Amino acid sequence: MMGPSVLSALARASTRHRWLVVSMWLVLLLGTLFGSRAIGGAFSNDLTLAGTDSQAAYDTLREQFPELSGDGMQAIVHSTDAGAPVTSDSTRTAVEAAVAELATLDGVAAVRSPYGPPQPMVSEDAMTAMVTIQFTERAKDIPAKTLAKAQAAFAGVQSTGVQVEFGGPAAQAESGPSGSEVYGLLAAALVLLLVFGSVFAMVVTLVSALMALGIGIASISMIASVMTIGTSGPIVAAMIGLGVGIDYALLIVTRHREGMSRGLHPNASIEAAMTTAGRSVLVAGATVIIAILSLYAIGIPFVSSLGLASAIVVSATMLAAVTLLPALLAIFGSNLDRVRVRKLRKTTPPTTDAVRSSRTQPASGWRGWVGLIQRRRWVSALAAVLVLAILALPLLSLRLGTADGGSQAADTTQRKAYDLIVDGFGAGWAGPLLVTVDFGTDSTPAENQTASLAIHTQLAVTDGVSAVTPPRLAENGTTALFTVIPTSSPDDAATEILVHNLRDTVLPAAAPDAVAHVGGATATSIDLADTLLAQIGWFILIVVVLAFIVLLIEFRAPFIAAMAVIMNLFAVGAAYGPVVAVFQWGWWPADLLGVSSGPVESFVPVMLFAVLFGLSTDYTVFLLSRVKEELARTGDTDRAVRDGLAATARVILAAASVMVVVFGSFILNDQRTVTMFGFGLAMSVAVYALVVMLVLVPALLAIAGRAAWGSAKRRSSAAGGVGTPN
Repeated sequence: MMGPSVLSALARASTRHRWLVVSMWLVLLLGTLFGSRAIGGAFSNDLTLAGTDSQAAYDTLREQFPELSGDGMQAIVHSTDAGAPVTSDSTRTAVEAAVAELATLDGVAAVRSPYGPPQPMVSEDAMTAMVTIQFTERAKDIPAKTLAKAQAAFAGVQSTGVQVEFGGPAAQAESGPSGSEVYGLLAAALVLLLVFGSVFAMVVTLVSALMALGIGIASISMIASVMTIGTSGPIVAAMIGLGVGIDYALLIVTRHREGMSRGLHPNASIEAAMTTAGRSVLVAGATVIIAILSLYAIGIPFVSSLGLASAIVVSATMLAAVTLLPALLAIFGSNLDRVRVRKLRKTTPPTTDAVRSSRTQPASGWRGWVGLIQRRRWVSALAAVLVLAILALPLLSLRLGTADGGSQAADTTQRKAYDLIVDGFGAGWAGPLLVTVDFGTDSTPAENQTASLAIHTQLAVTDGVSAVTPPRLAENGTTALFTVIPTSSPDDAATEILVHNLRDTVLPAAAPDAVAHVGGATATSIDLADTLLAQIGWFILIVVVLAFIVLLIEFRAPFIAAMAVIMNLFAVGAAYGPVVAVFQWGWWPADLLGVSSGPVESFVPVMLFAVLFGLSTDYTVFLLSRVKEELARTGDTDRAVRDGLAATARVILAAASVMVVVFGSFILNDQRTVTMFGFGLAMSVAVYALVVMLVLVPALLAIAGRAAWGSAKRRSSAAGGVGTPN
């Protein structure tokens, strides 16, 4: 971590060469944006899960049934005219023509007509038909041009007056910003304007954050050309980057304006702000990056890539905070507060008489609040813990999974296709299971065919199975393939039970001498949830230990470091609970948010933990660093806490407000995962600022007293009360 001398030198260089620094950032921004347009890759979801049963099923398909190893898309043809069912001559002719055209497209391995064998796919009321399209590649590797041509093949079908919608893994459209983040940015600008009371201070903060965000997102796009990054990667990264970018700039600008109000020259004030608030920003940002990159410990590429995307953006915001921001502040100099929307408060250094008076006069404002907490330390601590525990209670019923097409926005073709499948054929048809059975080379193809028919019979009578297609043998006759249709939807708990029952009981009994696997998109989602549940304990341990080490190095006080990580765990739990209540149970405000109840997305808890654990450290570091400064100046622990919180409470609440409105704006996104992530982040930051920072921290520090600071307190006393600039 950069020491004060390094930060001072960096601040002096940035202020001295301010225009050069800003020019370099502009060149970097334009360069990354140009590079993104020139070589930027597409974002897609890679759910490769090494060592899982669904991955073994896919590997078998790729070896024995290469034409079926890619992902599929379902084209749902639906008629709303009772007098013109999908079996009418005109519609059937158009559909057959589309099927014939699809069969000739490059990248399409197979296409099945809804009217022919082996199993007609027309609903009982003859109003809905399903065309199954199999591609040669997995969804993440299918060219957009191929998907567009496949969907365009149904133009003739639509011209007959019927509805055509597309579903399935290959039909999942690449996601991007929804525009809701603009509202978050505008709300953040308003909060900053109210906090600073200065237009230029608000502009400097936003410019620094937005330039860093632009460079980070453009860099992610370029990286996506050489590695797979999930479709929600840039949105999640933008959410985090915008929040922390504005927050980091806010903390430094606030400290800089405080220095100028005390008579420091602008450049000297910038240097002082960098050695205090700037260092806090680096410690907090490093903790965020460490927590996010710890996602690699889980070993799932999809999750790791989301962490990498977020870490890149956070790194850009940190770099901007310690280089670009000082240069911008130096450009404005003493004119930073020239354009005001309200009268600014003047801050003056406390005189000796004022200090003596503060010891005898009743405390007011934030000092009065902290004094009350310190007097009622045990009650305050227990009350705060009780609130956090109540918020975390729903976590006990957490169920991980992947929401099916029914969770998509109502106006998307995927959601419309899902609803038509459920209404016409049953919920299980929206997420079929692929069962592969490898008999080995010791038996003949004829014997394998007979064994396959017996397995088919056993699968068909299994509880939770709606239908099973006839077995299909590979060319060498050693492997059989079945398509199993559950009675329940892909994200239903009953489907998860069925998958485990097939793997653990049904298939071992039906084919004791064969190697069987259950795969398909639904089984992959279940394996993703199981893998994350198995790894999350180690992941949490790694993040907590690394964060503890960083905080121990910064504060050199074991109690402070332990208190910070434990409080962060409470805050994360308090975020998980409302997420479960709203998105899994369907409690208010689920209807207001436009989300349907279902499992919590498998990767959301680990992503939330990584991000929240890092973000909540921001406020802890900022507050405790200021308390540490006051402790070095006065040697009085209780007074240091009162003065430190009084000096930082307003800016902490402002920073939390910025994050809440930024994260809250992403709740308006039409992706359930992004909405869930934004809701969890906004809820956690609000709870952490209001309950943990303003109640639990001062209560615990009052309980621990001088022992909380350990050797750091002794060094401060030995220093004779000399601290860093205030």
